[in-house]
Amino acid sequence: MIGEFDQFGISESYQKEKDEKIIKWIKILVVFLLGIFLAEILVLKIVHPSLDNPRAIIKGNKIFSQSEFENILKDFRGKNWFAYREEILAQRLADIPCIESVQVQKIFPDKIKVSVIERNPVAMIFANSDGKTIPMQIDKNGVLFENNTTSPAEDSSIPIISGIPIHHFSSGMRIPSKYRVLVEQIAKIQDLPQQYFAAISEICVVPKATGSYELMVIPINSKVKVLMGRALSEESLQYMMVAIDVVNSIEPNVSEIDLRYSTISYKIPYVEKEETDELNETNESVENVSTIAME
Repeated sequence: MIGEFDQFGISESYQKEKDEKIIKWIKILVVFLLGIFLAEILVLKIVHPSLDNPRAIIKGNKIFSQSEFENILKDFRGKNWFAYREEILAQRLADIPCIESVQVQKIFPDKIKVSVIERNPVAMIFANSDGKTIPMQIDKNGVLFENNTTSPAEDSSIPIISGIPIHHFSSGMRIPSKYRVLVEQIAKIQDLPQQYFAAISEICVVPKATGSYELMVIPINSKVKVLMGRALSEESLQYMMVAIDVVNSIEPNVSEIDLRYSTISYKIPYVEKEETDELNETNESVENVSTIAME
C-alpha cells in the first residue's frame, strides 16, 4: 500500500516537473519574441535602408554648390546602397573644373560620404566665349575654372593676368605650358605673409619675337607701367616698388618704367602747343626717355 507520505512525494514531483515545463516554454516564447524583435530592427535599421536610395553628404565644397551636387545625384536615383558605384560618382565629380580631388566613401547601411578639395585660385583671366567676356580663375597648375564666389574687388590677393593667348577656350582646360611658370611664381608669392598683389592692378604678358615673353606690371591706382623680365619674385616686386618711389621723387609725371636691364629707364610724356589762326592750340604727345642707375 502507498502511504500518504508517498502520495505527497509523487504529487510534489509531478508539480515540480509541470512548473519546469511551463518555465521552459516561457523561455522559448521569450527567445522567439526577442528574435522577432531583433529581426524587425535588422530589417528596419539595416536591410530596408540599404535597399533604398542612400543619402549622399558632401564636405569641403565652397565653389561647388549643393544644388550642383544634387543635380549630379539625379543620375544615381533608384540605386540602393549595394548597387552604388562610388568610383563612378568620384569620376563625375573629378570632371568638375573647380574640383581638384575627390574621395567617395560608402558607409553602411545608407550613407555616401563625399569629401572634395577645390582648386585654389591664384590669378584671374578674362576669356572670350561665344562672344562674351567671362572672368576665369587659374589655379597653381594653370587650370582655368569658374568661381562665382570671389571677384578681383573682393580678393586683392588674386591678380589679373592679361595677354595670355587662349584660342580655344573651355572651362577645365590648362593655359599654354610656357605660361604656367608665371602662375607658379604667383602662387609662391601668395604664400608669403606680405600681400604684394594688393598693390598691383594687372600683370600683362608681352610676347617677344623670339617666342618668349616679358611682363608689364601695372600698379593699382596708377597710370605708370613697369616693364620687367619674366622672372616674378618677392625680390623683383620689392625692387619695382623702390624704383617707382625713386622715379616719382625725380619726376612725378612718368608713363613707363623699364627694369629689364641693369639701369632704370623711364619715359616722360610732354605736350607741344602751337597756336594758329583757326585753332587756339594743337597738342602733340612726345615721350622723353631718361635713365638712372640704382645700386
